[in-house]
Amino acid sequence: MSAAEPIADGLWRLSGDPGHCNVFLLRDGDGVLAFDAGGRTMARGIRRATDELGGLTGIVLGHGHTDHRGAAPGLGVPVRCHPDAVEEAEGRGGWDYWDPHLGFLPLPIRLIHRLLHRFAWDGGPVDIAGTVSAGDEVAAGFVVVEIPGHAPGQIALWREADRVALTTDAFYVTDMWGRPTVPAMPVEGYSQDPELARRSVQQLADLEPLVCWPGHGDPVRADAERGTVADQLRAAAAA
Repeated sequence: MSAAEPIADGLWRLSGDPGHCNVFLLRDGDGVLAFDAGGRTMARGIRRATDELGGLTGIVLGHGHTDHRGAAPGLGVPVRCHPDAVEEAEGRGGWDYWDPHLGFLPLPIRLIHRLLHRFAWDGGPVDIAGTVSAGDEVAAGFVVVEIPGHAPGQIALWREADRVALTTDAFYVTDMWGRPTVPAMPVEGYSQDPELARRSVQQLADLEPLVCWPGHGDPVRADAERGTVADQLRAAAAA
């Protein structure tokens, strides 16, 4: 796993494999709050990085999928999520609406993902200590934006002052092999409501962010060929 990378004022990123999972650390008093918890295998690295930044004060989950709740049970801090994500976070982590055989994936990736969910990503059900909803400020000036569709109760964190968005799995910037791509909608088989997910990405675009940091991979910024961040998000939603 990477070391904590400063990416904006009071904000750091940790990135871990498998899956290029991102965990974001937000300055919270003398310590830091984590947005998303990555995979189970990232727990030790998260603990080390947060100790160096003053200690981990809590976790806010962007959604309850296995590769985003994974390290949370082993970190010993209060965990919050959107009210609509509680059942998933405390339960099956997405398996209540995914095909249990992941038949929507090509065979080689299907086999890899089944192993990763079981042995690398998922740390099991999370005890949710409280909830957050649209407009709530969580830390470092970031507020909650509701972006359901990929998962129930999925949220982004948005900071108006510098137009930074932490967007968890609203869209992907890697393919199923982990290779970089232009922003694209998540694989439909992994999403609870793909059409609602598209509308949520359009709502993110309407914020006119300067940078979006996704749940996996590198950030989306303005590009000479692909246009503004909003242009790229609208293209993803329309594809």
